[in-house]
Amino acid sequence: MSWQALSPDTFELGESPFWHPHEQQLYWVDIPGKALLRANVYMGTVQRWDMPTEPGCIAPAAGGGLVIALRHGVFRAREWGGALEHLVTLPYDTAVVRANDGKCDALGRFWVGTIDEPKAHRAAALFSIDCRDGTPVLQQQAQDALTGNGLAWSPDNRTLYWSDTPNHVVHAWDYDLQANTLSKHRIFQQCAPKPAGWTFETTTYAGRPDGAAVDVEGNYYAAMFEGRRICKFAPDGTLLSEYPVPAQCPTMPCFGGEDLKTLYVTTARHGRSAAELAQMPLSGAVFSMRVDVPGLPVNLFVD
Repeated sequence: MSWQALSPDTFELGESPFWHPHEQQLYWVDIPGKALLRANVYMGTVQRWDMPTEPGCIAPAAGGGLVIALRHGVFRAREWGGALEHLVTLPYDTAVVRANDGKCDALGRFWVGTIDEPKAHRAAALFSIDCRDGTPVLQQQAQDALTGNGLAWSPDNRTLYWSDTPNHVVHAWDYDLQANTLSKHRIFQQCAPKPAGWTFETTTYAGRPDGAAVDVEGNYYAAMFEGRRICKFAPDGTLLSEYPVPAQCPTMPCFGGEDLKTLYVTTARHGRSAAELAQMPLSGAVFSMRVDVPGLPVNLFVD
């Protein structure tokens, strides 16, 4: 198994990829580039849609179009390139906090994690937004983090995962899908910290958990930022496999293709050194690789 670049295009900080089951296209965002992207993976063509502020995450909507979490609010777009309809404003200071990783649960609620950009106040939190009755219901689900990432659910929807990237930790809770409540918090993974004096040539650092995806067997795939790999963890936390990535900073995986056996991963080049980019010039590209176990399909937003 080997990685292939989706196209020669690179982006500043790719995130929030998903495979659209109806369109058979791959979507993702470029956060500092303030853009949404989608690709016909069979043709290798990429379309860009510029946003007014940084997009943290997106999800497809059951009624068509997208739900989009921008720095300054959560919006609904009925079609690609269409008007942005405001749904809800998240309760944070947009000068120092913005939307980050997120996706929908199995009932169509949109979940958004945030990032404390100064990394000073543990101001990041996790929110769910339920629009199924027409009026958005906002609920804070977790807090006290620096960078919310790694949101995912087990195949039976009874476990929710959420990572705090700078703290090198993946949390897990029991989850009640119908009641939309978390309980029985535990640490799913506590990864080793970044060594002092680390450079990209250092091979002993495994990275820190960024975005994630889950396969049909319940295995949790974590993109390890600065670790140049994706780690596959069993539901009991056992490390099953590591997949080296041709970029130092993978950001988030997802499963796609008609059989959901293509593993895609977004990567970053924003803020990376010239020496690192010279060695890994496709940093910021989207890569794909065939795998043996299919992933879970993307959940659709319901409003």
